[in-house]
Amino acid sequence: MPEPARAIANADLVDRRVLVVDDDVTVAEVAAQYLRAAGFVVDHAADGFAAIDAAVRISPDLIVLDRMLPGIDGVEVSRRIRRTSATPIILLTALGSEEDRIRGLEAGADDYLTKPFSPRELVLRVQSVLRRSLTPFAPESAVERGPFRIDSAARIAHLHGRALALTVREFDLLAFLVKHPNQAFSREELLSAVWGWTHGDLSTVTVHVRRLREKIEPDLSHPVMLMTVWGVGYRLDISEDTDELA
Repeated sequence: MPEPARAIANADLVDRRVLVVDDDVTVAEVAAQYLRAAGFVVDHAADGFAAIDAAVRISPDLIVLDRMLPGIDGVEVSRRIRRTSATPIILLTALGSEEDRIRGLEAGADDYLTKPFSPRELVLRVQSVLRRSLTPFAPESAVERGPFRIDSAARIAHLHGRALALTVREFDLLAFLVKHPNQAFSREELLSAVWGWTHGDLSTVTVHVRRLREKIEPDLSHPVMLMTVWGVGYRLDISEDTDELA
């Protein structure tokens, strides 16, 4: 196997801690080798219970989580971690069905890769998700529109003055929609604008919209803000005037 190149390292992400959770020793070792070559500090857990313990004990910046694990599976691990943490999670799955991917996303995963996967692609996905979660301070990064306040520097979103507990992708999705209120976007457009993907599983967008609705809509059976535009995609309805905050 060729050595992973140091050229894929990103200075702004060097020494960030990644927890790799996989009971397949070969997969875990290859993933760790490439991630370390990219400048990450890598820890390993081989089962679901060890993953939950490590997530609390070492507070990783990101978790690469296998779907099939001894003890408890990756979906349940993600669900339990999400009760107390918004740590980004990339799910690894050998199961290619849409339903299985949706289960992982619904449990709180920010992204996924299907096995077998390219180690370089894993590194790029880790870098992409982490870079979004570690957005540096930018002037005039706070935006208020209607009941929402989006602070991109702190990566905090408020609804009616209440801080929302959002994952990396949920925050990115809400921030994009708040900055483009009352505009309908297709799932393809959202996948490109929020995830940075030119192609991919559109159910990723569907699931994140559903998860976001659970956190912003007072009544899920009758959404009044994050609307489905049939035949198009989704739209965030905000009636108040836009205000920019420095």
